[in-house]
Amino acid sequence: MTDDTLFLPGLSPVEHLELHARFDGGALSSDGGVLALREIERRLKYADMIASCIKDERDPGRTLHSHTVMIRERMFAIACGYEDCDDLDELRHDPAFKMACERLPDSGHALASQPTLSRLENAPSWRELGRMAVKMIDLFCAGFRTVPEHIMLDVDDTSDRVHGGQQLSLFNSHAGGYCFQPIHIYDAATQKPICFLLRPGKRPSGKEAARVLRFVIRHIRRNWPRVAITVRGDGHYGTPEVMDLLEQRDCFYILGLPGNTTLKEISHPWCDDVATRRALGKKKGKVRRFFQTRYGAKSWSKSRRVIARVEVTEQGSDVRYIVSNLPGRGKHLYEKVYCARGNMENLIKEHKLYTKSDRTSCHRWEANQFRLFLHTGAYWLLLLLRGAAPKRSRWRTATFETIRRTFLKIAVRVEQLKSRIRIALPSGCPQRQMLVVLMASIKAQSP
Repeated sequence: MTDDTLFLPGLSPVEHLELHARFDGGALSSDGGVLALREIERRLKYADMIASCIKDERDPGRTLHSHTVMIRERMFAIACGYEDCDDLDELRHDPAFKMACERLPDSGHALASQPTLSRLENAPSWRELGRMAVKMIDLFCAGFRTVPEHIMLDVDDTSDRVHGGQQLSLFNSHAGGYCFQPIHIYDAATQKPICFLLRPGKRPSGKEAARVLRFVIRHIRRNWPRVAITVRGDGHYGTPEVMDLLEQRDCFYILGLPGNTTLKEISHPWCDDVATRRALGKKKGKVRRFFQTRYGAKSWSKSRRVIARVEVTEQGSDVRYIVSNLPGRGKHLYEKVYCARGNMENLIKEHKLYTKSDRTSCHRWEANQFRLFLHTGAYWLLLLLRGAAPKRSRWRTATFETIRRTFLKIAVRVEQLKSRIRIALPSGCPQRQMLVVLMASIKAQSP
């Protein structure tokens, strides 16, 4: 008989011994850490939550892959770095992925392929997507053991470049091409995702931003009627519609405020004062001062507290403005509260760069919005995996990519026996002790 097993050519000898490499290792996987994600997802139940919003009109007698299994398969692949549906054409036979999706590694059916997953992505309607958004807010609230007294919501938008004829994509000169500009909302303290809306590639108007925040605040208050909410955002959200909404809903806010002629006139004496102090003090670095005033634009319903940061350097003066109804000193509110908003850029980076949530290449808006929810599920899995690490360990501040390379990209050999499944991990696994700690922590948190 002829042996048609593929071999790897071109390997040089080692110590005069020839190397014979063949693809006959058996049931191996390079993503053994996906089994840890399986335990997290069993507790989170994100796939069940999303699947419950989609009406399944398929014939049960001819259905091999449930919506829950396909969503789980897609999320695990994204978390492990396979962001395209095409990758599942090969991964559908991977023994680790099959076990993560509750199928036996040898005798179990292969997972769904790219065409099946693409049909799933195009299945949800806009009403079903709205129900998913509500479920995501409920999931965020359910993640707390006790109701918090106060939460800080960070809101921002980011560019998502597209390269086709996707619905709602617009040309944006700042982004340098056609793009979406989705809105992201996170909880500042826990970094948990709350809401994601895929929208046209332009700056959100005040009415649109207020409509999104109204939706989020209303559903958070359904779970926590008495929680105090503070909204933090940049100048895109410092609009009269947003401020009026938050005041009506008894929420706090600290928002960036674009400068204008009136604000420049008000801050001009302070700029001269800071420049004089720097010149008299012969200081080479920057000199910074803060002042606050009551200001009301013509479009505002009333005057509000505006805080200005005046900074003078060798290049000249720079003034930044924020508007807030929070109590406290202007310097503290700007430097300690508002500037902490910069951490949200890292959260967007985790979501956009490390889970590849900008892979919105479907034509229909509904399909791309559903993809955004799938990538958010991968974000949840990686966030909870990182959160299972000890509080003072370096893994608590590691990026998702570091977590993926260290704890998910692990080679395993899988052997299905009659009474059990044997999983062999490499003896030289660099972080085997920490992996044991992570799994013990995940198991302790399971119901």
